[in-house]
Amino acid sequence: MKKSVYHVTVVLAVVALMTPASAIFADDEGDWKDMKQESKRMKLDETAEEAMQALFAENAKAKELYDGSFGWAVFDNLKIAFGFSGGGGNGVAKAKESGHKTYMKMGTAGIGFGLGANKYQVIFLFQDSRTFDNFVNKGWQADAGATASAGEHAAEVKTGFVNGIAIYQMTEMGLMANADIAGTKYWKNDKLN
Repeated sequence: MKKSVYHVTVVLAVVALMTPASAIFADDEGDWKDMKQESKRMKLDETAEEAMQALFAENAKAKELYDGSFGWAVFDNLKIAFGFSGGGGNGVAKAKESGHKTYMKMGTAGIGFGLGANKYQVIFLFQDSRTFDNFVNKGWQADAGATASAGEHAAEVKTGFVNGIAIYQMTEMGLMANADIAGTKYWKNDKLN
């Protein structure tokens, strides 16, 4: 009897926790689907600008890397976990000198312990044109060792470019230290370009 009460309690707790996450996802998804292409591009540009400014405010080293970079990309993501995890989002990549923008998508999936929803932005800085062009034109998949690294404390970051890319992850709480982006794929969004 105690075992079945425990199972019912766990199931109800899971449903209660997932309902708000599902509602958040459905609201965002519905709003996005209802937007026209130009509105989507404007929203992505606005989100990218806000994420970049928040990053620079928290991390002077990121601003230094940006100043010496060829270009950047920012993705706005929503990840939901319930034993299995999955997520998706959209973003924009920009070559600094030309100002040319490429709109992109991302997706992630995994298995592991997790429960709930997480909204965040991933910011990429690209050291050179070759790395940027490969990312934009061929897409990119984060391997098992890929992390968005802010160091132990965001204000004390000592990171730099690794294979031509520096990666940061921002949440509503600020810059995350060592956020895992493994298993995430990035590619062009043909509908927005």
